[in-house]
Parts: sequence; structure tokens; C-alpha cells
Amino acid sequence: MTRTIREAYQKIMDKEPHGKNQEGSLLRQVILGGQDGLVNVLGIVLGLAGAVAVNPNISSSALLVGGLAATFAESVSMAAVAYTSGKAQRDFYYKELETEKREMREIPEVERQEIRLIYMKKGFRGRQLEGIVEKICSDDELWLETMMTEELGLAESRSINPLREGAVVGFASFIGSLVPLAPFFFMNASAAIVPSLAVTAAVLFGAGAYKGRTTAGEWWKAGLEMALIGMGAAVIGYIVGSLAGKVF
Repeated sequence: MTRTIREAYQKIMDKEPHGKNQEGSLLRQVILGGQDGLVNVLGIVLGLAGAVAVNPNISSSALLVGGLAATFAESVSMAAVAYTSGKAQRDFYYKELETEKREMREIPEVERQEIRLIYMKKGFRGRQLEGIVEKICSDDELWLETMMTEELGLAESRSINPLREGAVVGFASFIGSLVPLAPFFFMNASAAIVPSLAVTAAVLFGAGAYKGRTTAGEWWKAGLEMALIGMGAAVIGYIVGSLAGKVF
């Protein structure tokens, strides 16, 4: 009986939610890296464009150099942050896993009571509750999995791949950073400002709308929110760059 329960539990946890969580995690990583690259580099290049517009001593080539430097630095930084945070989260999962294993060996009645409380909160009582507790606690693997999932909420952490997360976030950040910078390769600083804003706003809106369609919420609100965040960064960058250009 317990083997059947465990297999059913693993089928639910590993095939259905796990697949959805991986897809959601990948989407989160792409949006995190891409949005960060878009917004940060947009603010930087428009700040430099503002400085170029008010100070003839600053060349347009300095804008491209600054934008490219920001693109590579931002991408490496985001990849490193994603890798280290993912590694820390995964390591924490395995640390807690070992703690639960030790507690199941040393204080099994306490851990058994925790299972009982978990399912009491779900509304089970009496013989039905005791039957669930007995079935779960009679199988160490199922017991441990239940503690990690129901008590600690760490089910997703076991599937984290820090190298993959770092690569996805870093690459998304790099591609995102090139979007606001691209018009400046083909136009002078003043002429490229509007195209840079337009293409960045469109990409941000599209990314936000896609996120809205694949998660909860209205797609157009999610798209508008992300686009407004990017435009806000652009305005701030341009104002700061213009003021700094006049001073320096």
C-alpha cells in the first residue's frame, strides 16, 4: 500500500507541478535577465545621449563604448548573481533535507506530530487523520518528501540548476541590453533616442504581456506595467545625463 501511495505522490509532484514549475522558473529567469538588461542599459545610453546633446565635447562614440561596457558588465553580473543565488537556494534545500532526516531518526514522535498537524490544518480529523498519518509515516521516503513539501515548502528548490540559471539570466540580460543600444549603431545620438525608446517600450510591453498571459493577471496590464518601468528608468537616465553633461 505504501509503495502505491509513494508512486502516486511522486507522479503528482514530479510530473505535473514539477514540469510547470520548471517552465515558470525559466520564464522568470528570462524576464529577470532581459528586463534588467533592457532597463539598465536604456537608462545608461539615454543618460549618455542627454550628455552628448548638451555637451559637444562628449562624442557619440563615447555613448557606444559606455553602452557596450554596460551591456557586458550587466550580463556577467546578472549571470553571477543568478548562479550564486540558485546555488545558495539549492544548498539550503539539501541542508534542510539532512536536518529532517536526522530529526526523523532522533525524534520521530515530534516529526509524526508535525505530519498530524499539517493534515489537521487541511481539515482531516479522527480515524481518517490517523490513517493518513500512519500511511505517510510508515514510508520514510514519503514521510521525508511530505515534510519538505508541506512543512518547509521547498519542493521546487531540489530541481534548481545554478549553472543553467546563470547562463539563462546572463544571456537574456545580454540580448535585452542590445535592444536599446541597437539604434545608436546606425544613427547619431539625438536621432536614435526616439527609436531606442520605441523599440524598448515595445519589447518590454511584449515581455510583460506574455508573462501576463502565462501567469495570473491581465496581459495588457502586465505589459503596460513593464513598459512604464522601463520608460521611467529612461527618463531618469536622460535627465541625469543632461544635467551631468552641463556640469562636466
